[in-house]
Amino acid sequence: MSKKIVVIGGVAGGASVAARARRLDEDAKVVMFEKGPNVSFSNCALPYHLSGTIADAEDIVLMDPKQFKAQYNIDAIVNHEVVGINPIAKTVEVRNVLTDDVTAEDYDELFLSPGATPILPRSIKGIDHENVFTIRNVVDIKKIKSFLDDNQIKDVSVIGGGFIGIETAENMNKGGYHVTLVEGMPHILGTIDDDMAQIIQKTMIDHDVDVITNDTLTEITDDDITLASGKTVKSGAVIMAVGVKPDTELAKKTGIKLGVTGGIKVDQNYQTNLPHIYAVGDAIELTNRMTRKPAKLNLAFPAQLEARQAVDHVYGRQIRNRGIIGSQCIPVFEMNVASTGLTEKQCQDEKIDYRSVMVIPKDKVALMPNAKPLYFKLVFAYPTGEILGAQAVGESAVDKQVDVIAAMITNHQYVEDLESLELCYQPMFSTAKNAVNMAGLVATNILNDEYKQVNVSEVRSLVESGATIIDVREKFEYEAGHIKNAINIPMSEFRDRLDEIPTGRPVYVHCLSGQRSYNVVRALNNMGYTNIYNISGSFLGISEEEYYRDVTEKREPIMTEYRFDLL
Repeated sequence: MSKKIVVIGGVAGGASVAARARRLDEDAKVVMFEKGPNVSFSNCALPYHLSGTIADAEDIVLMDPKQFKAQYNIDAIVNHEVVGINPIAKTVEVRNVLTDDVTAEDYDELFLSPGATPILPRSIKGIDHENVFTIRNVVDIKKIKSFLDDNQIKDVSVIGGGFIGIETAENMNKGGYHVTLVEGMPHILGTIDDDMAQIIQKTMIDHDVDVITNDTLTEITDDDITLASGKTVKSGAVIMAVGVKPDTELAKKTGIKLGVTGGIKVDQNYQTNLPHIYAVGDAIELTNRMTRKPAKLNLAFPAQLEARQAVDHVYGRQIRNRGIIGSQCIPVFEMNVASTGLTEKQCQDEKIDYRSVMVIPKDKVALMPNAKPLYFKLVFAYPTGEILGAQAVGESAVDKQVDVIAAMITNHQYVEDLESLELCYQPMFSTAKNAVNMAGLVATNILNDEYKQVNVSEVRSLVESGATIIDVREKFEYEAGHIKNAINIPMSEFRDRLDEIPTGRPVYVHCLSGQRSYNVVRALNNMGYTNIYNISGSFLGISEEEYYRDVTEKREPIMTEYRFDLL
């Protein structure tokens, strides 16, 4: 007897369940209910309608019910919300949202893929105004665009500096709007560490996006918003992107258990506590494969993978649910950001002993046209050296380096394994030693205690405390811009100027990217110096680290000039 599979919710999770079921079973009856008008669309593409990159919002819709029926023999029923589940009778109650008629549908196997809903803090005064929007589906993005056009809005505030907030801010900027991005945490993009996030904050400022961090929204009117700091920002429309929460109302109503994160609790096969009911996608609780702790992850590929594995289990296929590592990427104007695994902050929160290194090679051989810096950060366990995470920022395809690390994490590999990893090289694609190789070499040196380093975030306190900082760039580089207290002893001269390098106190060395300073540090160590530190990230990292705060906090700069045009 053929199975009847009912799916609640479409998009990445639900549509993938339905399609996988059809691939495994031509005889199954597959029914998918979606309470909105679109059952399959590209969530990640939604903000790109605001810039005109996707001119017609209907192009975001990937498949309509007729296509599902014709191509897959799947009954995709839109504008129908499942409002009740009877796990004993194995039926669901379905409400037609256009007519309010309620009907019953039986099932053999039920799959929940309700997704996540945008958070709207009720404590914010004016949160229900007509100029306040969230972005979850095609209907939402159409409403935003219509409101902006109909009311000739020019000033827009985006609340939240995560992926949706940043994509929305960028696309609205490109669409000709004046955009203010407000983030309550110390920096935007919580998926990367502070030192890397500074690069992105500078990029957004350079493109005339007003970035406000460490501040929160308290009130919304038709014309402006007010922040906790008391600051008022002109704003005719407000896009709320402070985060999402699992859509679990139906699950709770049915008696399906939730996990500690608030997501639907599932076992290794994506089964809930009720028989014949599975759950996948943004609404479920997962396991972080490194911390071994419950986690949530709102990404398309994991949802598709979960859907495939859950259906495979229904049909008796072996699956391997090994948890998540959280690989993700985002473009921000000319810059690209990618990350995987744990950040330094996550390691600190989990009390994991770790070390990190940052290397900044060019994204291709330096003599090639348009070679740009590639900021690459590697996080690894101490003293084992197991790879825990990576972050990359640059104008090239930084997902390439991070994808390599994602594969290494998946296979539980170590920083020493990166040293000899054979990766593609051609002068227009990479440096001969890829950034991944370089990070592995540096990390192994740190692991073996071959030299000492400090992070760029420590430089301001070093300057303010009067520490000895040596800039080993050439004189013309130093004169173009330098740390105010730094002494210029170029690498080409340091052996003749050893009398200027003190031995009785710590000495901190930097160059442009860390390569020359590293060589100087190693040479000084070989000469008997024991208190020499390389500044990880060097002048490039210091410049990015200091710029945003100096501009936004109006604090005393520690640099004479930033001169990013020389980097």
